[in-house]
Amino acid sequence: MSCFFIPWFLYFCRMRWFKYGIIFLIFIFGIYAVSMTFVPENKDFTLQKEIGYPVDKVFPQFNNLQNFSHWNAFLADDPNFVFDYFTPYEGKGSSLAYHDKKDDDVFGELFIRYDNPNRTLRYQLFEGRKSTPYLIDVKFENLGDRTRINWYIHSPKQPFLKRSVNLLSEDEFADRMEKSMKNLANVLGNKVDKDRRRESLKFDSLMVEQQQGQLLLGVNVNSRNEKNSLFKNIVMNHNKVLNYVRMDLGKKEDEYGEPILITDADNFKDKEVSYYYGIPLSKRIAVADNNFSFRTLNDTKAYVIYYRGAYSGRIKAIQQLLAQAKKDTMRSGDLHQTFLEEPDNENNTVLKLSLPVFR
Repeated sequence: MSCFFIPWFLYFCRMRWFKYGIIFLIFIFGIYAVSMTFVPENKDFTLQKEIGYPVDKVFPQFNNLQNFSHWNAFLADDPNFVFDYFTPYEGKGSSLAYHDKKDDDVFGELFIRYDNPNRTLRYQLFEGRKSTPYLIDVKFENLGDRTRINWYIHSPKQPFLKRSVNLLSEDEFADRMEKSMKNLANVLGNKVDKDRRRESLKFDSLMVEQQQGQLLLGVNVNSRNEKNSLFKNIVMNHNKVLNYVRMDLGKKEDEYGEPILITDADNFKDKEVSYYYGIPLSKRIAVADNNFSFRTLNDTKAYVIYYRGAYSGRIKAIQQLLAQAKKDTMRSGDLHQTFLEEPDNENNTVLKLSLPVFR
């Protein structure tokens, strides 16, 4: 009799605890559901930051999504993020797509829907498969040598049982934005130092310099030698190489140098131009993409002209370098065009034109 009774007793106890467990879960769920009625389905919040640089330096870091993804902690902190950028690369209509190469469920798209230079930007951020975006308005206030940045964030509507996300979003955003501002200050600090050094340059004067050797990673290119076509081709390949160095190789701005275009010195007269466009790296590393190749530049003496103006206007400076080499009975190598500022405006380029010479 006792052998028959014990299993039933244990079964009864288990069933009773199972019922208690169900009742407890229902109770907790009820409390959570009731609490969610007091949480809004979406949330608006603002954040204000100041940074010690003028607005004309700050705004391009927001208006160009390649710059934006480099310092913004929401995007730059995850080493597994891979980015694709779409033309135009800055201003209204520009966009990027990102995904986590180790997690197929983590992806999104960021768009610039409106821009008023040095004043206002509007972003739309779509996360994953959600059809409703975050709306992010950014207002810039010019304070002279400083800029006040005002963020206005409107989060998408959350389903009833997921509204708890809105309880965390503001604090998380504030923490990441604090880190983003520190990253941005470092980026702008490097750029300001470069600008100050550039101010001391003497433009349009021929000089002799001893060039140090460099290791470049870049692409070989053929392009039509027409005013608009050539520069657009340069911009396209600049973005291609820069994206690969930054995103695929994970290099930060202080880990690579200023881009260099290498070509025959007198090919500006040809209908088609062949050139190599590369970015200096400190050492050779494994590269999986066969479109990219390394090129080594040796130490050399060079005739140099620093040039500022329309890209087409560089031809006069190149002719001056060639004429000086001929006058001095020097043989010359390929022309090196170092872009001291990113090639994004055909009518306003800053170049170091270097012609290696030797006997």
